[in-house]
Amino acid sequence: MDTFQSTARELMAEARSNENGRAARLLIHDGPLRQTLLALTAGTQLAEHNSPPAASILVLEGRLAVTAQETDELSQGQIAALTHHRHGVTAHEDSVFLLTTVTGLPGSTSHDDAE
Repeated sequence: MDTFQSTARELMAEARSNENGRAARLLIHDGPLRQTLLALTAGTQLAEHNSPPAASILVLEGRLAVTAQETDELSQGQIAALTHHRHGVTAHEDSVFLLTTVTGLPGSTSHDDAE
């Protein structure tokens, strides 16, 4: 079984070699629960997108900005619930983070859809 550290190193190497500056690996897919490890190179952005019914982000390495109605700056070791609105992510430096989402709940696609 891989450790977060070894998987994070592999993903960052992959992100650095990818033209889009990012790489991801789905670690857990159990019913509606998803845990995905993502690596972004400095300056890489994830365009604004809808929020799943529930989500959190845990920064393992680096520094990120999560932008929605407000901008939250997150650095190594910080965890935050993601906004229930459209949001984007920008890596201020090479970063690896764990994204936990709950998806596919009956009658729910996104908090944005309910508003």
